[in-house]
Amino acid sequence: MSFQEDLTGAAIGLLRLQDTYRLDTKDLAQGRILEFQGNSTLNAGDCFDIGKAAYNDNDHYHTIMWMEEARRRLHHETVKTADLEQVMEYLSYSLYKQGNLKHALQLVEELFAMNPEHPRAKGNIKWYEDLLKQEGVKKNEMRRAIGRVKNDRPDSVLGNRERTIYEALCRAEVPVSEKDISKLYCYYKRDRPYLVYAPIKLNRATVHDSQTGKLVHATYRISKSAWLKPWEHEVVERINKRIDMMTNLEMETAEELQVQNYGVGGHYDPHFDHARKEETESFKTLGTGNRVATVLFYMTEPRYGGGTVFTEVKSTVLPTKNDALFWYNLHKYGDGNVLTRHAACPVLLGEKWVTNKWIHERGNEFRRPCGLKMSDGERFIGDLGFGPEPRNSPNLSPVLSKDIYNTI
Repeated sequence: MSFQEDLTGAAIGLLRLQDTYRLDTKDLAQGRILEFQGNSTLNAGDCFDIGKAAYNDNDHYHTIMWMEEARRRLHHETVKTADLEQVMEYLSYSLYKQGNLKHALQLVEELFAMNPEHPRAKGNIKWYEDLLKQEGVKKNEMRRAIGRVKNDRPDSVLGNRERTIYEALCRAEVPVSEKDISKLYCYYKRDRPYLVYAPIKLNRATVHDSQTGKLVHATYRISKSAWLKPWEHEVVERINKRIDMMTNLEMETAEELQVQNYGVGGHYDPHFDHARKEETESFKTLGTGNRVATVLFYMTEPRYGGGTVFTEVKSTVLPTKNDALFWYNLHKYGDGNVLTRHAACPVLLGEKWVTNKWIHERGNEFRRPCGLKMSDGERFIGDLGFGPEPRNSPNLSPVLSKDIYNTI
């Protein structure tokens, strides 16, 4: 990958962070990220490069923001780090593309006044005038009642509804209802001999309450990854055995352990881990059926961002070092569970390392048998549909308040 590709990728990642966490362009250029103040600032040339990356991505929404900031910073620079004429030309075209014809005309006329020899300014004035005329604007009205710049965010490939939910969850702005909290419980998993001496503490997924600020129960993928085979290191084998005890599921047919690194801006858009009915070729070469469950370990804790969000149930799990998150992708009758649609929020500050294990159907016919009814589900991890529920530990507080524990 070339340096220019790296630079473009970094710029697009910054724009993603700006949208997700509602960061102000001026603040970002000044090195301010929420309550954190960095040591570095961006000059006009940096802002121009970000705006140009957006422009080349056909993203005129962000082009306007960053070219405006580049223009503003140029006025305060003694040693100019960008070409004002270039800034104005990119900005005028993006204003036009976002439905601001009068603003585009005004800006290109400023450009022509600055440099009557500009190769495109005079022609663009005529072009914008013709476009306004086609819209029924009279010549004497073309420079009047210009109004404020309109800069609406374009529609998302995810759909605006899911994007809105996804980003609100990443910002931890979706409150958790008392009704949902009342259904949560925790227990020690002791159903295997080893776990009698070293039980695993399980809680229903921890989510963030935006009102109290506390943790309570409750391109599309940018990351670097590697696959680890069990015979490559004894630690990998130990982790696989631990997952077996945690989940009561077969590891022989599971996929290899995957380690992923999400740097700043790293994310994964909403998706399912399992293959849907129409995706008949998925996992076919593995011969192990669909992905029945997912285990996700958090190996680091980003300073800000990087949460795992479930868009259908509107829940956020914030990464805590050494915790693990587990869910069943399939209902007990074999169909995919749409409630497992999830995403990895972009990392705003810090770094996120995770390890995940995708467990498949084959080999789990008796470990996780089909239910007698479509409504059958698990009361706890490893529930075979009979026998008592695990006893809640007396060492853990009952789930009556919003003072909760981390997952696993």
